[in-house]
Amino acid sequence: MERDGKFAGDDPFEIARNWLAEAEQSEPNDPNAVALSTVDAEGLPNVRMVLLKEISSDGFIFYTNYNSAKGRELAATPKAAMVLHWKSLRRQIRVRGTVSREEGERADAYYASRSLKSRLGAWASEQSQPLDSRATLMAKVAKITALKGPNPARPAFWGGFRIAPVEIEFWADGAFRLHDRFVWRRASATETWKIQRLNP
Repeated sequence: MERDGKFAGDDPFEIARNWLAEAEQSEPNDPNAVALSTVDAEGLPNVRMVLLKEISSDGFIFYTNYNSAKGRELAATPKAAMVLHWKSLRRQIRVRGTVSREEGERADAYYASRSLKSRLGAWASEQSQPLDSRATLMAKVAKITALKGPNPARPAFWGGFRIAPVEIEFWADGAFRLHDRFVWRRASATETWKIQRLNP
């Protein structure tokens, strides 16, 4: 199967990293923003935007509060889908796969790289839980700041999730809606990819 230009390569993670690097040059805001879909206890889908922080050699990694709605949903059903969409490039990447926590040194390092206010905010926010006012939140941030100081450790309830894909689709806009689509599929994260061109 002929795949050249932007679709060329034998490693879908490398292709995805290349596309993201291109987007970083053209997207005005958050080129790493992804729409992440999970399901709740009743199987009802839930989608929200998160920031993708790494495309590793085996997965797509983002960080959040484990007690948030998405964190609880992923703990109950560790499968997810996400899409990166870049209007400026007229491209998107769709990913589906199984999910595991990204904890330990990698999560610690990412947490430490965040601004101090963001690190303190992670401690203060009971993400997805009801909040009576912004003033209450800011008061909690002030209290946490006094308690944790200038170098807070990563909270145990905050860390990463890694999507290990069983499907990655690369889509690029084509004239007259005759788009180019290539999907990489495998039965599990340890198996070989099969690549197929799809109709637009």
